[in-house]
Amino acid sequence: MLLMKSKLALLTLLGMLLAGPAFAQPLPYHVDPSAREILPSLTPVPAIRFLTTADFPPFNFRDAGGELIGFNVDLAKRICAEVNVACTIQAWPWEQAANALEDNQGDALIAGLAMSTENGASFDFSSTYLALPGRFVTRAPDIGVFDPTRLSGKTVAVRTGSAHENFLKRYLPTVKIAPYASEILALDAVRGEQVDAFFGDAMRASFWLNENLTCCGFAGDPYFRPDLFGEGLAVAVPGGHDTVRHAIDWALVKLKDNGALDELYLRWFPVGFY
Repeated sequence: MLLMKSKLALLTLLGMLLAGPAFAQPLPYHVDPSAREILPSLTPVPAIRFLTTADFPPFNFRDAGGELIGFNVDLAKRICAEVNVACTIQAWPWEQAANALEDNQGDALIAGLAMSTENGASFDFSSTYLALPGRFVTRAPDIGVFDPTRLSGKTVAVRTGSAHENFLKRYLPTVKIAPYASEILALDAVRGEQVDAFFGDAMRASFWLNENLTCCGFAGDPYFRPDLFGEGLAVAVPGGHDTVRHAIDWALVKLKDNGALDELYLRWFPVGFY
């Protein structure tokens, strides 16, 4: 998985992410309400061995002291606490993490493994705990008057070859598309008034906005299109390990109900992307 921004740049944002205020914002809700009725049998799950990586801030990375931290790390700990089982979290290099799970080095991988057909042949996935919508970003004065139906003839920056570029071509064919090599360059073009707006992955854009709050912001509503933008983030488990998967799904529902999932989201994403 590509880093949502360079590792160095995101690490410089850590102080803001941990200490900055939580702005009023919509909160994610992706858990299946029917999972409330699935009470996990904890006898076969005495512990959950989570695997992750250490190079994907703010989800899973090491702080200046070498401690493994991040949204996924905190979520794994909360899942274990909710299910009331022992918990370990071990970091692996990204290129080895999936193989380690397949080789029974862990019970679950919480590191953004794509829910692709290829991965589905080896792994099962929990319910989605964080979807990844597409969103527009405009300069601050344009946010209040933004209307996606009035973008005809306007120039919108996108990452070249992205699903978001394809979305614009399919659904807003009268928009002038300005392709850039990366989301950061495309967003910089909005700030520099070279384009009218940006459209792309909202999560990645949220980190750029952390450094550009006075300039720009999200405009309009989020676009949830799993067929185009992916199904979001879920926990991978070895195929057939239903007891662990059911326990995780049940914990996700409970964590949403008791507010813990919202607390983690607000802590790690002060500029929310919903």
